[in-house]
Amino acid sequence: MPVSQRPVRAGIVVTGTEVLTGRISDRNGPWLAERLGELGVEVSHIVCVGDRAPDLRAALGFLADVGVELIVTSGGLGPTADDLTAEVVGEFAGRELVLDEAMEERIAEILAGFARRFRFDAEALREANRKQALVPEGATAIDPAGTAPGLVVPTDGPTVIVLPGPPRELKAMWPEALATDAARSAMAKVTPIHTDTLRIFGIPESELAKSLREIEGDLDLAPLEITTCLRRAELEIDVRYRDGAEGVAKGLLDELADRFERYVFSRDGSTIDQQIASLLADRRIGIAESETAGLLAARLTEIPGSSAYMAGGVVAYSNEAKRELLDVPEELLERHGAVSPEVAEAMADGALARFHADVGVAITGIAGPGGGTDEKPVGYVCICVKLASGEIVARDPVLPGDRAEIRDRSTTVAMHLVRRLLRGEDFPL
Repeated sequence: MPVSQRPVRAGIVVTGTEVLTGRISDRNGPWLAERLGELGVEVSHIVCVGDRAPDLRAALGFLADVGVELIVTSGGLGPTADDLTAEVVGEFAGRELVLDEAMEERIAEILAGFARRFRFDAEALREANRKQALVPEGATAIDPAGTAPGLVVPTDGPTVIVLPGPPRELKAMWPEALATDAARSAMAKVTPIHTDTLRIFGIPESELAKSLREIEGDLDLAPLEITTCLRRAELEIDVRYRDGAEGVAKGLLDELADRFERYVFSRDGSTIDQQIASLLADRRIGIAESETAGLLAARLTEIPGSSAYMAGGVVAYSNEAKRELLDVPEELLERHGAVSPEVAEAMADGALARFHADVGVAITGIAGPGGGTDEKPVGYVCICVKLASGEIVARDPVLPGDRAEIRDRSTTVAMHLVRRLLRGEDFPL
């Protein structure tokens, strides 16, 4: 690629020993990468370091050496001794820390409210948090969403955006950071990146990989960045490209859609969860769960507005609960066992009746790690979706994975069964 067309690149540094040790999961790095990608910025690295000045210096130096135009850091802006980001970034930029008196007053106002509510010593709080108003000379301070201000620091190399660690604060301060002169200058040469997403359910990754190799023999895919991800038992194919490569991207996606016509469920970026929410408009759904113990009901209600279609759910883990809450006949449980297509259908009937629903969904299975047999191994799951009008679709696959994966995949299969039944389509499994 000619230098004039080189994309603007960024690196992300996530600070925090608690993140590095795995005590908490990093939510900021992926969020920032997604936001930068939407703007057309190519993220080269996400680096996680502990609350140690030498490690943070090394991360900043590494990213500068690989030639990024922008570095975004999260964390290390609090009042305690291990909050070192502003100091280290100042050293990296060759800028002395100076007191921003206006910011000091702003922080003091915020802390005074805490002191009144929780009866803390306001002056002690102010002294402890004075260090948060120390900013590298020439940097732009960003008003805090909590108590820690953000910073945008120009350097002889990459511009550094410094944001706090709490995700709520970071997200709230992100737009103001982008609007600063230094950030706008760093991103002045950004060219748009377009992303098209294809979602497939029901084929293994190996089949997709084989098809991509075959298509590459006839179509030059060099202008595209293709990523595939297996998420919740679905294959997600993201095709990213810049202006001028629209035709290549469309050709690839059209070919994949033709090859896997029965398995493609989304070309417009919509998820199965969003599609189900749309399909359930003017309908009510009732849930009966054993193996998944409420995971399907929780998933259906993740989308705002789900109260319009979610009638209710029953977690009937024991046989007694299946009999008393869902009217599953004792004879079915004794003859076929709790994990059986027959009991799954009876549970769906029970959900329809109990919640006066239009759609009933039932899941019963063996998530493991124990409890499997040769006839019904770990991963054996019986799922039934039934309409009040009598239409039904049911499957009893053996799903791979550990306990958590089997339970999660069970909800995905159930969602796809609901989609197929409501759309009147054959289910390919």
